[in-house]
Amino acid sequence: MAKGYWVVAYHAVDDEEKLGAYLQLASPTVQAAGGRFLARGMAAQAHEAGVLGRTVLVEFPSLQAAIECHDSEGYQAALVALGDGATRDLRIVEGVE
Repeated sequence: MAKGYWVVAYHAVDDEEKLGAYLQLASPTVQAAGGRFLARGMAAQAHEAGVLGRTVLVEFPSLQAAIECHDSEGYQAALVALGDGATRDLRIVEGVE
C-alpha cells in the first residue's frame, strides 16, 4: 500500500500567535494519526513559481490515513485556531510504490 503525504506551502504568515496555537493542536493530532514530519521549516530555495516560505512535508502510513487526519475533529479544531493567521496551500498526495 502506498503512503500518503501532506505537502504544505505557506505563502504568508500574518499572525505568529495563531500559527503557534495551530501548531500546538495540529502536531499531536498528526502524530496520533501516524503522521511523521519529514521536513518543516523555511524553503532553502524556490524555483519557477515557488515562494521562499515555510514548507512542511508529512508522511502517513496510507493515503486514507492522510485524508482522515485532515478531516478529523482534532485537525479541524487546529484549523479554527489558525483562522486567518496564515495563507497556505495544503495538498494531499499518494506516494509512489
